[in-house]
This record gives sequence, C-alpha cells and structure tokens, in this order.
Amino acid sequence: MSDDTCNAPPRSGRNSAGPHARSGRRLVLAVVLAGELMAVLDASVVDTALPSLQADTGASAAGLQWIHAAYGLVFALGLITGGRLGDRYGRKRIFLLGTGVFTATSLLCGLAAGPAALIAARAVQGAGAALMVPQVLATVHVAFDGSARAKAFGLHGTVISVGSVAGPVLGGVLTEADLFGLAWRPIFLINVPLGVAALLFGRRFLADSRGEQALRLDPLGMALSALGLLLIAYPLSAGGARHWPWWTFAVVAAGVAVLAGLVVQQRARSRTDGAPLVVLSLFNGRRFSGGLSAQLVLGLLSGVFFLCWTLFMQQGLGLRPARAAVGFVLLSLAEIGGAWLAMSLVARHQRRTPQAGALLAALALAAFHLLVNTYGTGLSMTAMAPPVLALGLGLGMVGAPLAALTLGGIGAAHAGSASGLFNTATQIGIALGVVLSGVLFFAHDHTATARGADVVHAFTGTLPWVIGGLLTMWSLMFLLPRPATPRTRRS
Repeated sequence: MSDDTCNAPPRSGRNSAGPHARSGRRLVLAVVLAGELMAVLDASVVDTALPSLQADTGASAAGLQWIHAAYGLVFALGLITGGRLGDRYGRKRIFLLGTGVFTATSLLCGLAAGPAALIAARAVQGAGAALMVPQVLATVHVAFDGSARAKAFGLHGTVISVGSVAGPVLGGVLTEADLFGLAWRPIFLINVPLGVAALLFGRRFLADSRGEQALRLDPLGMALSALGLLLIAYPLSAGGARHWPWWTFAVVAAGVAVLAGLVVQQRARSRTDGAPLVVLSLFNGRRFSGGLSAQLVLGLLSGVFFLCWTLFMQQGLGLRPARAAVGFVLLSLAEIGGAWLAMSLVARHQRRTPQAGALLAALALAAFHLLVNTYGTGLSMTAMAPPVLALGLGLGMVGAPLAALTLGGIGAAHAGSASGLFNTATQIGIALGVVLSGVLFFAHDHTATARGADVVHAFTGTLPWVIGGLLTMWSLMFLLPRPATPRTRRS
C-alpha cells in the first residue's frame, strides 16, 4: 500500500489505465513538467546573456557569477524543505505557491536596475523554484506506477536535459532580438505569461496528494546547510580577484566545519524526533547514494562547462549571442537523441547506458580540446559541430535514465524527500560549478570583459577538469543496478 494519499483517479487495478485515466494523468504530467521546465530554463537562460548583461549593468566578474549562482544556491537549499512542505501540506498547494513566487520574481528580475537588485531577485526566484520543483517527481511517483512511471521519469529526465541546454539558446535569441529595446530583460519577463498559464492549468487539472507520515520541518538543519554552502561558495567566487588571501581558505574551512556539524545535528535529530532535514536512511542503499553522487558531479560539470563555453564562444571567438546559441541548439538536439536512445536501452542495460554516455562525453571533450588548441580564435562553428553533437549525445544518455535508476527503489513514504535530495544534488552541483568557474576560468587573471586569445587559453584550461569529472561520474555509476544476467534474471 502507498503511504501517500491522492485525489487522482485510483490506479490500483488494471481498469484504472483506461483512456480517461491515461488522459488525466497526461494532463497532470504536462502541468508539472511545465513547471520543471521553467525552473530548469532559468538556471541556464542567463548564460548567453551574460556579456550583454555585464555591459548594461556594469557587473563585475564575481557579480556575473552570483547573478547565476544566487538562483541555483537558494534553489538547491530549499528543495528538501520544499519537498517536505509538499508531503505535509499538499503537493498541489505548494506547487501553485512556488509557481506564483517564481512568476512574480521573474518580473522583478526583468525590471532590475542593477546587479545587486538582480542578484536579490534571482535569490527569491530560486526560493519559488524550490517550492515548485520537488512536487514534480513526488507527484509523478504517486500518480504513476510500473512502466508508466518509468516513461514519466524518462520524460522528466528529458525535460531537464533539454531545458538546461535550451535555456542558453533562448537567452541568446531573446538578447540578440533586443525586443522593444529591452536587451536581456525578456529572458526573465517571458516567464510571466508562462507562469500565469501554469497557475491556471494547475488549479484546474492537478489533483492534490500528500504523505500520510510527512516529517516536520527542520529550520536549524536548513540554516546550517545554507551557512555551510555560502561559506564555501563565496570565497571561491571572490578569492581569484583578490589573489587568494588567507581568509578565503579560512572561510572555506569554516564552511566544511559547519557542514560536518550539520551531519552531527541530522544524526541527533534522527534519534530524537525522526524529522531531520535529510533522511539519512536513504543513503544506506548504494543505488541511491551512488546515483545521487553521480548527479551531483553532473551538475557540477554542467555549471563549469556551460558558463565557460558561453564566454569562450562570445568573448573568445567573437560570436554574437544568437550565433553562439546555434552551438546550444546542436547540443540540445543531440541531448534529445541521447535521452530517447538511453530510455530504450536502460531497461536492459541498466547502468551501462549512462556509463557509455559519460565515456562518449569525455571523448568528445578531448576532441574539442584538440580542436581549440589547433585553431584558437579561428575555430568555426562547423568545425565545432562534431564534438558538440557527440557531447550532447553522451550527456543525454546520462541525464535521462539517472533519475529512474536512482529513485526507482525508493518507497512512496519518502518520495518527496528522495526527489528533493536528487534535485538538490543537481542544483548544488550547478551553482558550485558556476562559482568554481572563478577558480578554473577567471583565475587566469582575466575579467568578464577579456577577449580573444586570453579567453581561449582560459577555456582550454577548464576542459581537462571537466573530462576528469566525467570519468569520476562514470566510476560512481558502478553503484547503480547492474544488467540482469540469465542467472539472476527473475520472471
């Protein structure tokens, strides 16, 4: 029996899979995936708009990183609490609340007069996304079962893969179009009509569900996690410009100590009232811990690579935002192909599918590194296309099946907490990856306005680190389920 209550049509018998039940669940899936897509798009939509945004607002290199990272960090820090709020007070209610906050702050982002106001609005926008997104996987988990759930998870992975790459495309096209003379602002303003539509359709079609044994909130745990990550992230973004003074290392060490204290506090809370921020028992299984670690690394690499690649194309190769977006279009199309290929293979090959994708992506980046070293600032989009397509195919083969392989063994009682942790790993990885780009990219004594060969040199310096991360992710996937063999396969 499920530990979740849901007002959706019953799904315990075969007859519940009739045409009306299927169409109802499709509408539910469409609404929640639309919310997921908006949140994922806004994590990356600023990528191709950063040079224009920097020129318009006067943001520093660290400011550009925080315009990107403020959203991701707050998003990540609130996801687990957002999942718990949905379990406790109803996923429909919290989804709609988060969508409303996200929509309103998107308007504030589009109206921001300077980098400080934009960073603040992005942080609150991340809070709205943190309320909205955990309800997606949790709703899918309780509304679908069997092969339908696997397909829904596959669509979820596809949305994440496509959204993370389509964001820069949309950002480049809208910035280049300069609609009504607004430059970069439409990348945020476009969320307003989309968010209003999601609210209207969500109220109409979403059925509410909640966990019968939802855990209480953990304010101290959330405060410790926020403080620890902030203490680590800030010196990584600011240290390079200040030539790494002693305090940057001290602050990072303090952040690590705070996170260690968080672990102690979570264990104590588990023993006393059983309501920690992080359900530590989820990590007892190698499947969940291995998949979560792989997802964290994937987010980290995405944060590093996409920011640096954007600056390489626009400031290194001199491409306009819309022209640079062509690279993201190629990557996005290949990711779609990789995602659908993976979902057709993963049932039979299990972890071998994302592992093959990680190796393919690593080989593609090695070829890309060779091309950049050979052609430098003369590298053309045509020459760049083959490794970019191979990279997208590989990343699609990783991103699409990873959620299903990681969360497939989680019971309904912890669906919200597990999905919150999975999304948290993604967003913390992306946000820290963006901040880490300050060490790997801007550490070459460059600023956000550097041009030409300097930017090309900085970009080539980041690629070996990304390749190493892909190989690390490949090794972590050995903890995921292995393919069934004739001796172990059961009927």
